[in-house]
Amino acid sequence: MGLGELLRPVRSRLGAAIGIQAAAAAVAVVPFAAVAELAGVLLAEGPVDKGAAWTVAAVAAGALVLWLALNSVAGALAHAADLDFQLSVRRRLVDRLGRVPLGWFTDRGAGGIGKAVQHDVDTMHHLVAHSLLNLTASVVTPLATLVYLFVVDWRMALILMIPLVIGVGLFIRMMTSLDAQTAAYEEAQERIVSRVVEFVEGIAVVKMFGQAGRAHRQYARAADDFTTFFIAWISKGYRATAASALVLGPVTLLLTVLIGGTALVSSGSLDPLDVLPFAVLGLSIAAPLQALDFHGHDMEMAGSAAERVGALLTAPELAVPVTPRRPETDGGVRVELSGVEFAYDEDRPVLSGIDLTLEPGSVTALVGTSGSGKTTLAKLLPRFFDPTAGTVSFNGVDLREIAPDQLYRLVSFVLQDVRLLDASVRDNIRLARPDADDETVRRAARAAAVHERVEALPGGYDAMVGTEVRFSGGEAQRVSIARAILADTPIVVLDEATAHADPESEALIQDALSELAVGRTVLVVAHRLASIVGADRIVVLEQGRTVEQGTHEELLAAGGRYARMWTLQEQADGGAGDHDAHAGAGVGVGVGVGVSVDVGVAEEEQR
Repeated sequence: MGLGELLRPVRSRLGAAIGIQAAAAAVAVVPFAAVAELAGVLLAEGPVDKGAAWTVAAVAAGALVLWLALNSVAGALAHAADLDFQLSVRRRLVDRLGRVPLGWFTDRGAGGIGKAVQHDVDTMHHLVAHSLLNLTASVVTPLATLVYLFVVDWRMALILMIPLVIGVGLFIRMMTSLDAQTAAYEEAQERIVSRVVEFVEGIAVVKMFGQAGRAHRQYARAADDFTTFFIAWISKGYRATAASALVLGPVTLLLTVLIGGTALVSSGSLDPLDVLPFAVLGLSIAAPLQALDFHGHDMEMAGSAAERVGALLTAPELAVPVTPRRPETDGGVRVELSGVEFAYDEDRPVLSGIDLTLEPGSVTALVGTSGSGKTTLAKLLPRFFDPTAGTVSFNGVDLREIAPDQLYRLVSFVLQDVRLLDASVRDNIRLARPDADDETVRRAARAAAVHERVEALPGGYDAMVGTEVRFSGGEAQRVSIARAILADTPIVVLDEATAHADPESEALIQDALSELAVGRTVLVVAHRLASIVGADRIVVLEQGRTVEQGTHEELLAAGGRYARMWTLQEQADGGAGDHDAHAGAGVGVGVGVGVSVDVGVAEEEQR
């Protein structure tokens, strides 16, 4: 989606503003032409024709008033169109982002989305409200001036065109040369940035191993290379810019007018008074032409911004059923995954042939090496993604047949990376139930073992997160768990919920998770096996496939992949596995997700 498509809702008003601005730019030439005409009247032989002089002055004054009126109307129309344009684009962005799958945000940072919503829209605002009108004036004013000068004397107009053509030619050559090197400039910039990041992020390591001098030399070499390239690249532009500015400068244009005018007057083919319009108006032609560079840059920036905004506006939407179905939830919810496959793209298959049933009131744990697809599988339940094949159903109803607002009354999730809003603690907890009263919020906080921490704040539950209180990782997790407890959904997804917690916070979070799991269908993603020994079923994933299922005891007895992982993790923990097993089984249903001690291949977790 390009800039033209984004501007479609305001195209007619913007076109009207540009048309009025073009008329204003043409009218702007009249007062300057009137000066030359008035000089002709006043300097003519014989008595001064006062009537003609006053007529010319009146035309000049009227043109000024008309220019002011047209310019104001064009600006008002453009700004009105811009306000509607910004409102339209931002509403469309918010609407689209509200309808994309939650998993779409996984590979996109908030910074990039925020940049598109705020900075890129502001960039296009400058184009709509200002640059298009300025560009119109910069084109129309020189053209109208040249038309007038050709009417006065075509020979002098052609003489004046000589420096104009040379200056514009140099400018175009400069822009072409710089554009051809833009890719090389961006590559050089990426190299220096990567070296800076490498140097800064690795400074502790290189110092520890006595390689600080080497790392600094690599950075210094990259900086020197970039400096050499940049100076050579920009020097070409400066030389061409200086040459263009010199040719189009007032002194050059005035010299051209004087030489050409003198030659024609001396030959008797031009009246001396006819040189005056060229001296008055000719010098003003170059300034608008030189401003085209800035307006062209604005157009380029706006075009790039429009591409980024357009990419968001064409993001794939979450399919919404035409006739939604609502599963019965009496007696709990049975979750079934049948023939489930998923791939982020054709080259990245993550899940294959997953058949799994989560019974109501049961706890199912997903374990496996990093990159086995645990988190991706868990995110299918809250419909972060839709499977590329197979079905995920709640009590026999495919998730794709459930309306999104109804789906999130059925499933809640506590993820490893907690996101708290810049709002009060109370509003963060009751996010799923905005109408919940204070006592209900407090009960959820007590169940999540975070009530005392909140009560100790000066503002209590009214304290604003991010300004009046900054929670630690474990505390934020407990706020997130309180949010899930208050949501009171029959299905809960837990993804490494204590990964960033210290031992004390971990114990509190384990208690909170046990409270949350009671009576619900729970799916847990775990790395520390000791924390899920009490689960009703443990599912071992390997390269996106289920390779083992069973209870802790059954899997140990089978002597397969799970048993090897258990043995390796006991060794890594220094024999603390038995102690942790008792700790894991001793909290409610024995559900928790501990600090990761990954075993097996160290692949990157595919999320």
